[in-house]
Amino acid sequence: MSRPLILLANDDGFRAEGLQALRGALSSFAEVIVCAPASEQSAKSHSLTLHRPLRLIQHEPGVFSVDGTPADSVYVALHAGDRVVPRRPDLVVSGLNHGVNLGDDVFYSGTVAAAREAALKGLPAIAVSADGRADRASAVKVSTDLARALLSAAPRELTLLNVNFPAGSEWNIAATRLGTRRYLDAVEFRHDPRGKEYLWIGGSGVEHNTLAGSDTEAFDRGEVGVTPLVLDLWHSGHQELAEQVVAEATR
Repeated sequence: MSRPLILLANDDGFRAEGLQALRGALSSFAEVIVCAPASEQSAKSHSLTLHRPLRLIQHEPGVFSVDGTPADSVYVALHAGDRVVPRRPDLVVSGLNHGVNLGDDVFYSGTVAAAREAALKGLPAIAVSADGRADRASAVKVSTDLARALLSAAPRELTLLNVNFPAGSEWNIAATRLGTRRYLDAVEFRHDPRGKEYLWIGGSGVEHNTLAGSDTEAFDRGEVGVTPLVLDLWHSGHQELAEQVVAEATR
């Protein structure tokens, strides 16, 4: 029986230590193909590069880079025939990211977007991220165990999991829901030596809730949170409101 095929991506770049460590661990039971950004692409969300050409480079057998976003990398891997993957992957893994992606982070995260791009194509996918104080070897082992478990589960429904590791090396693992996470002082204005103003997005502080059962609560407790995400953004509870707005605008 052939080994499962895993496509491995990230947003830190194909040379990132987290990805390389995860590649080695996943290779213990699967064929692993890397297709990841050529350079660091954090917080690129689900953007695709449409207004310039991209370059796909093979660095060694099974290792490719794309000079675009995380979503570009997965898109290219899955649409380039057999140039990257020899067949349809059984699983797509994104990470191991340097830094967590909790709560609202999932809307901005390139790590999550790479996994979500795979899910959009009907593939089971898992995004794994770790706090800078987490023991990488331990996080890689648990990530590998989770990937193997997801493969064994062979879910029929669309599956996208977001996993976050807190500080430490030994954790309880909890199935969680999304919490909320807000960055403080989100725009900081400065002046260059010539007196011209510029700004940075993203402040130094962050706050999040501890909603019961949330990934943020699990993080505060020192637990690994495994959060299922959905692609369907339709809000059924607001359908009636939308109909009222349409009726009011067209009467």
